[in-house]
Amino acid sequence: MTSMNRPLVVAAGDHFVLPSLIASAVESQCLCEVRELTLGWPLEPFGSVAEVSEASDAEDELIGALAGARVLVTQMGPVTERVLAACPELRLVVVCRGGPVNVNLAAAKRHDVRVCFAPGRNAAATAEFTVGLLLAALRRIPQAHELLARRGSWAGSAYYTYEHSGLELEDLPVGLVGYGAVGSRVARVLCAFGARVMVYDPYVRGEVHGLRLSSLDELLGRSRVITLHARLTAETRGLIGARELGLLPPGAVVVNAARGPLLDEDALCDALEGGRLAAAALDTYVREPLPADSRLHALADRLVLTPHLGGASRAVAEKAARIAAAEVGRWVRGEPLAHCLT
Repeated sequence: MTSMNRPLVVAAGDHFVLPSLIASAVESQCLCEVRELTLGWPLEPFGSVAEVSEASDAEDELIGALAGARVLVTQMGPVTERVLAACPELRLVVVCRGGPVNVNLAAAKRHDVRVCFAPGRNAAATAEFTVGLLLAALRRIPQAHELLARRGSWAGSAYYTYEHSGLELEDLPVGLVGYGAVGSRVARVLCAFGARVMVYDPYVRGEVHGLRLSSLDELLGRSRVITLHARLTAETRGLIGARELGLLPPGAVVVNAARGPLLDEDALCDALEGGRLAAAALDTYVREPLPADSRLHALADRLVLTPHLGGASRAVAEKAARIAAAEVGRWVRGEPLAHCLT
C-alpha cells in the first residue's frame, strides 16, 4: 500500500519523453514509487481524444496504469473526464509540455486535481531550429542538396549567378514578431551573425538589449526577413496575412517555426507565386499533418518545409522530465507549485 509519504507516481511517457527519463528525474526529487507506461507517440499520431486535443488515444491504458496513483506525469496522456472520474486517488497531473492541452482543466478542478506544465522546455531547441530554417532558406541549402545528392546534378552552380545567389545575415535587416523565450534567443544568435535585428512585441516595453522596437507595419516595411515567435491567440490568429506580406520589401523571406495559424498560408502562396517573396521556411502549419493537396507542395523550389521538428532534441525531452519532476517534488514536500493552472 502506497502512503502519502511515498506516493505512487505514474510516468506515462512515450518514444520521445521516455518513461525512464521521467522516472529517473522524479526519483531524484523525492521518495516515491514509480510505475512506467509507454504511449505510442510519435510512432502513432496524436489527435483529439474525447474532449481534449493533442493526446494519445489511450484512455483505457492510462486508467489501468493509474490504479492507486496520486500523481501522473505525462506528455500525451489523455486526461479526460472519464480518466479523472475513474481515478479518484489522483491529485496531481504534470504535463511535460508548454501547455496542458491534453487535460480537461475544468474536470480536473471539479475532481480536485492540480495541473502543472513545463514552460520553456523547448525554447533553445526551437530557437536553434528557427535559425537553421532561416539559413537554409536564405542560401537554398535544401534545394542544392536535392540537385546534387538526389539528382547528381552540379546545376546548383546557377546559384552563383547574381540574380539567384542568396542573402547573408551580416547587415541584413531581420524582424522578429514576438520576443518571448524563443524570440529573444533567436535575436541573440542573429546579432552574433551581425544582422540588424528589429522587434515587434506589444507586450514588451522599453529597450530590449539594445534592439530596435517597432510597430508591426514599420517592422514589415524595413525587414528583408521576418521570423514569427508570437503565441497563438484569438488576436494573433492570421496575424500575417495578405496586407502584411504586401508591406515586406520585394524578395523578402518569411520563417515560421511558432504556430501555423499565425500565418495565412494562401496569402503566403500567392506572394510566392507572384514573386513578391523570394522564399519561406515553415515548420508549422494551419493543418497538421500538412495535407497532400496543400498549395505549399507545388512551391517546393522556394520553400523549406519540415514536419514540426522545432522541439525535437534530446535536451528537450530531458528538460521536460526535469521540470515536471521538480513539480512533483514540490508537491510531495508541500511546497508551492511553480507552474500550476488549477
